[in-house]
Amino acid sequence: MAYAAFRSIGAYVPSKVMTNVDFEKIIDTNDEWITKRTGIKERRYAEENENPSDMGAKAASQAIERAGIAKEDIDLVICATVTPDYLCMPSTACLIASKLGLPPAQAFDISAACTGFVYATSIAKAFIEAGMKKNVLIVGAEKYTSILDFTDRTTCFIFGDGAGAAIISATDKKEEAIIDVNCSSDGNYDDLIKTPGGGSKHPCSQEVLDAKMACIQMKGNETFKLAVKTLTSDVEDMLEKHNIQSEDINHFIPHQANYRIISAVGKALGFNEDQTVVTVDKYGNTSAASIPMAMNYAYEQGKIKAGDKILFDAFGGGLTWGSALFPFSPKK
Repeated sequence: MAYAAFRSIGAYVPSKVMTNVDFEKIIDTNDEWITKRTGIKERRYAEENENPSDMGAKAASQAIERAGIAKEDIDLVICATVTPDYLCMPSTACLIASKLGLPPAQAFDISAACTGFVYATSIAKAFIEAGMKKNVLIVGAEKYTSILDFTDRTTCFIFGDGAGAAIISATDKKEEAIIDVNCSSDGNYDDLIKTPGGGSKHPCSQEVLDAKMACIQMKGNETFKLAVKTLTSDVEDMLEKHNIQSEDINHFIPHQANYRIISAVGKALGFNEDQTVVTVDKYGNTSAASIPMAMNYAYEQGKIKAGDKILFDAFGGGLTWGSALFPFSPKK
């Protein structure tokens, strides 16, 4: 039987820094207010001519190199994004594959908002365990600055740009395998986080543009409460299913949406500060790129070692949510 192993991690962080003080110049806010509400101090912004596919390709190139495989060995590319280069086609995954110089391979995008990278992990695991693919490149790439309304003081300071990527490969060693991935959704809460304009329901028009309907809209208080409850219960189910205690997890890597959410969930689950990876203060919320960027940060800090048990936990628009449990299994 083929198993799926999480072989490598990579990320790309744009160089442009947008601080809370910078936001004081454009909206009615201040550093203290933003920090207290979200824990965010700064976020990174892509350049005007820098697209999700560009950032995704750079993150992917790093992940491929670290995995120790040839580009020709990649037989599937999955990109999780809600800010694709193009609204309909071609997919950002196809563009990433092209920019990497990959030979023809299956490639497609998925849209699961902030849970996108966990969804991609689930899909990669399924393809490999079914014997259909051997080396899957998964990417989370977002340019949220392209869908922000910079007059909306409730949302515009929360989000940033960036990309993260990983290689999931086939292995015959069960001890290297991804233990489990659980993903779910509930469309009854679709109104909490959405971009109402630009799709087929409200096609692009002057009216849509004037109303800024193609920008993200979020009901913060309702989302906060539901996120804490869902993120906590999802992990509790995962740990109970596999008879694993919180102290058995080396690195808890939640979606980096809000420090208050991360803190509340971590406390409810019994994770301490050393176990919990936090980068929301540095990068803000980068949606599908959030978790891989956080994992890469911890990896480059020398905190993540081969064999460490890692737990992802994400929640996003849709609503979607998911968790993934696995040992980090780079090639020896």
